[in-house]
Amino acid sequence: MSNTADITAKNRAAWNASAQHHGRGAYWEELKTGFADPTYSRFDATFTEALTQAGIQGASAVQIGCNNGREVLSACALGASHCLGIDQSEAFLEQASELHGLSSHTAAFLRADIYDLPQDTPRDFDIAFITIGVLNWMPDLSRFFTSVASLLRTGGQLLIYETHPVLEMFDPAADDPFTPVDSYFRSEAFVETAAITYDGSTPEDVPESHWFIHPLGAIVQGCLDAGLNLTLLQEFPNSIREVDYDKYENQPAQIPMSFLLVATKG
Repeated sequence: MSNTADITAKNRAAWNASAQHHGRGAYWEELKTGFADPTYSRFDATFTEALTQAGIQGASAVQIGCNNGREVLSACALGASHCLGIDQSEAFLEQASELHGLSSHTAAFLRADIYDLPQDTPRDFDIAFITIGVLNWMPDLSRFFTSVASLLRTGGQLLIYETHPVLEMFDPAADDPFTPVDSYFRSEAFVETAAITYDGSTPEDVPESHWFIHPLGAIVQGCLDAGLNLTLLQEFPNSIREVDYDKYENQPAQIPMSFLLVATKG
């Protein structure tokens, strides 16, 4: 088994074991209630505008790393004609199926490794999108973007709305959370055993997961190498990730905390 395949398999096991912490509680009930309304969306104003500008109305769309499907269904709410969500965690896709069943949207979900997509995967989407918490789990960024680009028709657009890699230099739980603790150019993986949660909780351990810092330059170059032409790159001073990172907002010397990238397949 290659190193990439080994890491991907370990991450899949960690996400599957973590899913139980997401499919219950007030947030989960909010999602179930929300998606009964065909206009309900979980996207913030920034990404809603980006998808609207990209022509999501009437478009076919695919999300890579769709988790529990909430953003696939949100894309449908913004007018996508049909949307496919791809994720390697069957446990999260079970949650996606439940939310989909409560909605009136036309969507489908595929359990697959992005590095080894089935031969019959559709490859003519108008829009592909990646949101918070996907790129850091990818051990091979070049192969990742090559696979993502293969899902788009010529002229199709990729939208990425993600954590800015500068934020990965900081540890919000450190005694001095405003002093960098990791190099922006760190290449080795972080290995974790805590369950993967979004709300700052620290439940029991799960199988080990591996995640990486990918500098913004590497992300842009990965898109270019995959035949995607950059059309927009914006950086923002606000966090779109776990609540622990909210402390870095509104600082006198503000760091970039998130970014939006749009690229078109040539």
